[in-house]
Amino acid sequence: MPQTVDLNCDMGESFGAWTLGNDAALMPFITSANVACGFHAGDPAVMRATVRAALAHGVAIGAHPGLPDLAGFGRRNLDISAAEAFDMTVYQLGALQAVAKAEGGRLHHLKPHGALYNMAATNAALAQAIAEAVYKVQPELVLYGLAGSELTQAGEKIGLRTAHEVFADRTYQANGTLTPRRQPDALISSADAAIAQVLRMVQHGTVRSQQGSDVAIRADTVCLHGDGAHALEFAQRLNHELRAAGVELQAGHPVPTK
Repeated sequence: MPQTVDLNCDMGESFGAWTLGNDAALMPFITSANVACGFHAGDPAVMRATVRAALAHGVAIGAHPGLPDLAGFGRRNLDISAAEAFDMTVYQLGALQAVAKAEGGRLHHLKPHGALYNMAATNAALAQAIAEAVYKVQPELVLYGLAGSELTQAGEKIGLRTAHEVFADRTYQANGTLTPRRQPDALISSADAAIAQVLRMVQHGTVRSQQGSDVAIRADTVCLHGDGAHALEFAQRLNHELRAAGVELQAGHPVPTK
């Protein structure tokens, strides 16, 4: 059976007159899109345009809820409770669910954004709250989370399908977590190095940590960041390199049609 992997990208992160990323150009090279729901980025018009573009390209649509922090782009930790995490997730999921329905589509997954994602990766209470929110609103959704994290464990425990996510352009620590963005070695700037890391994670199930150790990792879906200067070129290369290596690209679970 051919090996498969999903290529996901955070999208719909423009807001009003402010444009971020090149969503339309990236769509042909990914298999799932995580659409910002208005808290960290995005607005109703951007959400609708992004959903339309995803549907036109057969790309799986996912909600991308974040912390209510437009100024910080949802990347600053906020001291929220589990109840607040639940409410934020339900609110944002419901908004994109309605947009997708109005455009004749249906959601496929949910992936938290930025600080909310990282907090839920290690905080079991927040992870459980997010998983419960997804389960109570639309239990057939796939929950995307950091590979081996509290979030994927919470999803699996409650009965959700999960996709263990790895990152093309981020470095890893020996415990399997991402290197914090505030550290100078958090990002991989070389496209060759990023592609080599992805191929290793997808084909061999390991990643080399910043401490020099090989860490076992499950790679169901690979995150591409669409807001970099060379995002389109990198997406094209990674798509090509994975296919050339015999890896099929598709969302990890079939997209619901009804």
